[in-house]
Amino acid sequence: MAQEQQVMKWIDEHQDDILGFLQQLIQIPSVNPWFFDEPGPSKEKDVQEFISRKLAGLGAEIEMWEPVADDLKEYEGMAGYYPGRDFTGRPNLAATFGKGTDGKSLLLFGHIDVVMAGSKWTVDPFEGQIIDGKMYGRGTVDMKGGVAAMIMAVEAVLRSGLKLKGPVVVGTVVDEEAGGMGALDFIHHGYRADACILTEPTSLTIAPLCRGILWGKIKIQGRSGHIEMPQADWKDGGAVDAIKKARYILDAFDRLNEEWAVSKTHPYLSIPCQVHVAQLNAGEYPTSFANEAEIVFNAQYLPSERDEKLVGGHVKKELTDFLRAAAEQDPWLSEHLPEIEWMVDADCAETDVAHPFVQTCVQSLQAIGEEGTIEGLGFHTDMGWPVNVGIPTINFGPGDPSLAHHSDEFTPTVEVIQAVKMMAKTILDWCGAEEA
Repeated sequence: MAQEQQVMKWIDEHQDDILGFLQQLIQIPSVNPWFFDEPGPSKEKDVQEFISRKLAGLGAEIEMWEPVADDLKEYEGMAGYYPGRDFTGRPNLAATFGKGTDGKSLLLFGHIDVVMAGSKWTVDPFEGQIIDGKMYGRGTVDMKGGVAAMIMAVEAVLRSGLKLKGPVVVGTVVDEEAGGMGALDFIHHGYRADACILTEPTSLTIAPLCRGILWGKIKIQGRSGHIEMPQADWKDGGAVDAIKKARYILDAFDRLNEEWAVSKTHPYLSIPCQVHVAQLNAGEYPTSFANEAEIVFNAQYLPSERDEKLVGGHVKKELTDFLRAAAEQDPWLSEHLPEIEWMVDADCAETDVAHPFVQTCVQSLQAIGEEGTIEGLGFHTDMGWPVNVGIPTINFGPGDPSLAHHSDEFTPTVEVIQAVKMMAKTILDWCGAEEA
């Protein structure tokens, strides 16, 4: 108990340092280069070098390296692999504390890339301004708030005059916002631990699972014709309105969603998996029936539905079969079958809530006065690869995930401090510490 009191006292007395460190992370605009039309120099390296200096100053053994896409070919068809992706100037970082100690080990894991600031900010997106107890800035939620908290949790333990009985690895990776190749590479590089906290924003709840996400594009063929003129039957060359046929497919999706609302649920997810239509693109002129329509959708899947490559192949087949069956009920579509072009398959994972590590995290959270709520995340995180290699993993971090990628993204400063306390307590309870 004395150790815990020492560490919590240090955190309380260094709140300005903790928030100042987060501000410094925000002030390096490490926007993933995927978001630029013309790839420019990435600031991901600048953040990694800044973090590296911080952790080296605390006595960590540092390794920093650039992923090489060709070295990851064995993962083709699996989560996070994108052939030919360039990581020049975009390194991953691993900092190991307590190497060689024989206690249980812990990986504190997060990504340092952010999406573009975008428009409609009322404050500077790369300043980290604090207003009314909230820190504003791109990445305060997703996920520099979590990265700052995990690093400061390690510092809190070490600065309190303690040394670790088990190793702690701080891993910061690139490229999560464009598919997660950084996390795949980190695991491929050989880093392992007895447990992992991925510090994505969870509003300080324990999230031992995330859902998988599929993006697909359906092209529906029509036949253009003058919209103001009488049309012959399509079999005799008349026009076919692709928008009308798209509406037919959308109605079919509504019926599918009613089934999924019952069959694709999870006790730790507040909403079921659904097929959500995100974009509709159709038509060329106000005087013509649409020649083609395009439906872009987002469908979610559960960890229990993963295929042999640990991604969403089963659900892809389910949706492909469903689309074909629906089309075959329509005379035109049965002869002009729509097809799905798959755009993204972002993987998912789950750790059993009964696992001792999950329970340790719940107890840590309760010890600092939080409820210790367990709930899953409806979106993808990088937890898949740690879980795939046998590392029990939870998502936990400050900030409301629904504010990620928003204009005026913000995290309450009290949540950042609470996240530091929870992770410091978990380090003490899971890895163990002794007087230095």
